[in-house]
Amino acid sequence: MNSLPRIFLGIFLTFVFAWGGLVAMPYLQLGGLQPEVNEDGEIAPPGQSGLAEYGAKIYAAEGCVYCHSQQVRPEYAGSDLERGWGARRTVPRDYIKERPTFLGTMRTGPDLTNIGLRQQSAAWHHKHLYAPRAEADWSTMPAYRYLYRKQKIQGQRSEDALDLPDKYAPPEGYEIVPSAEAKALVAYLLSLNRSYPLTEAPID
Repeated sequence: MNSLPRIFLGIFLTFVFAWGGLVAMPYLQLGGLQPEVNEDGEIAPPGQSGLAEYGAKIYAAEGCVYCHSQQVRPEYAGSDLERGWGARRTVPRDYIKERPTFLGTMRTGPDLTNIGLRQQSAAWHHKHLYAPRAEADWSTMPAYRYLYRKQKIQGQRSEDALDLPDKYAPPEGYEIVPSAEAKALVAYLLSLNRSYPLTEAPID
């Protein structure tokens, strides 16, 4: 019975040290980070549009974070820079405007930190979301066709209609167009561009 106070004290101290190392110290080190302003008055990291912010919610709801990361590792930690996933490593300041932050849990697919720079075509993203294997036949990404709708062409073809290969195209007289959610998701993907330099992560 005399050992109970020691056991409880040990449990308490373990909790305190864990909280201090995992919560308090990172907050003290990083909690005060602010955006940088360069010589031209540009703010880094830049903010996102309202549509892109809505798209981030779609990104989370669709589980994209489970297969894609958004963190470019430094040279000593991997080959991300060699793969062209970014011109520099990502740093904590890159994420200060993001709630939540989509660091990712694995890389079943490529890192998306700079996908808005690597693929600047909204049409490409829509086609890829609707039929991933229309862009890459080896892709294991699921199709998000429920974010699109098939509609009958009324007069002229819609300017939003997807250009799909015959294998994925709708029947003659119909077209595939993105929903509001699909447009928001693509706006978010196009906003992913961390090509700006930071003091702690310059671009050579």
